[in-house]
Parts: sequence; C-alpha cells; structure tokens
Amino acid sequence: MASVLIPVLYVFIVFGSLLVFSYFYRRRNARKVYEPYFPQHHERDVYFSLMQMSDPPAPESLLKAALVRRAMTDVTRIIRLREDKPALQNLLQKGSIGDDLWNSLLAAEKEMEAEILEVAAEANAYVEGWGSVIFQTATEMMHNEKMRALVEQLPSIRAEAELKYGKAALPKLNVEPAPAGHAIPVAPATPQLATSVPSTPSTPARPETPSSAKSSNGLAPPSAGADSGTFSDSDRSVSTPSSPRSPSKSSSSKKSKKRK
Repeated sequence: MASVLIPVLYVFIVFGSLLVFSYFYRRRNARKVYEPYFPQHHERDVYFSLMQMSDPPAPESLLKAALVRRAMTDVTRIIRLREDKPALQNLLQKGSIGDDLWNSLLAAEKEMEAEILEVAAEANAYVEGWGSVIFQTATEMMHNEKMRALVEQLPSIRAEAELKYGKAALPKLNVEPAPAGHAIPVAPATPQLATSVPSTPSTPARPETPSSAKSSNGLAPPSAGADSGTFSDSDRSVSTPSSPRSPSKSSSSKKSKKRK
C-alpha cells in the first residue's frame, strides 16, 4: 500500500507546484508594464485637444483634417508592425531577443486594433460610410507625402553627387538664327502616284452569220437563232451527198468483157 501512495503523492506535489508557479508568474507579468513599442501618438492628442475646444469650438473641417492625419499615423504604424513581426518572431525562436520586446509588440497590436475601430467610428460620426474609406484615403496621402519629400530632396542629392563625382558639363546646342529676308527652303511635295488602273478593252462582239449562207458540204452554219437555242427548218435540213456507184454494176461489166 505504501509503494502505491508514494508515486501518487510525488505526482501530486509536482503538478501542484507547477500550477502555483504559473499562477504567480502570470500575475507578475500582468502587473509588469512593458516599454511601449511606439512613441506617444501626437496626432491623436491633437485631435482630442481640438474636440475639447468649446470657446470657440473647432470647425468641422479642421476636425476632419485632424482625423485624417491621425489615420495616416495609424497606417504607418500598421505597416511597421506587419514588417517587424515576422523578423522578431524568428529572433525570438533563436533566443536573440527577450520576451519583453515580443510582449511590447503584441501590446502594440492590440492597441492598434482598438485605435482602428475608434477612428472608423469617429469617421462615421461625421459622414456615414466614411469609416470604410478613411484608411484608404490616408494611405494615398501618405504615399503622396513620401513622393513629395523625395522630389524636394533631389537638389541636395544632386549637389552631393556633384561634390563626390564632379560636375559634368551638359552639351549645348548652338543654333544660329536665319538672316533677315532669307526664305527658309521648303522641301518639295512628293508627287502622288497615279492610282488609276487602265481599263481593260472590252471583248469585241462576235459577228453574226446570215442564216442564208451555207457551207460547201451542205451544213448550215449556226445563226443567231442557234445561239439562243432556236433553229429554223432550213437549218435543220441537211443535204445528203450523192451515193457512189454500186459494186454490183461494176462486177457485171467486167464479166461481160471477159466473155467477149
């Protein structure tokens, strides 16, 4: 009996100690304040300050502009969270960073989720349905500001490149003005090719043969009526040639000469 109670008591003590340790550890972590992942949200503070103005109250256009600026900052932070989370997760698995930085990232994600819902609700309070497109508008404005800042930095970048690599002289084109009273030659117009095709000569008409003419062998040539499918009685009549002498008469004459 004692041999069975000892393992059971051992398992109970081990699991009980693990439960107690996890309880106090979670309680300590809940009370612990992590360093914020992002700095203070200045645009949100400005919006709340404008909302609290009462004498005189802030105009609605100014409030909308402040809300859009707040949404632009939220979009920038969301993009940074999406880019940093996979890298931090890999570093945490390798043990390169501690849990404090990872927990601050998770806390920033939860804060941004609440911020997005709050901004969408504020936008819908001004204009119905604006909350679904305000972040798209903020993204377009953010890209526009980045492009403008890049264009404004072009002169300084060019100056640095000239100091580093030297200034290259640009080629100049010397165009001499035409003298007064001199006419500018104009290229002659290209003659157009004749597109007309010479007409093909028509087939000569077939001469008509008179119906009265007949050939020497007694056959009548086809007439105009024959071409149309009609024949006259004279055309249909064919003269039969004269029959040669019969062989019986020639043989009888030869026999008579022999008898004489």
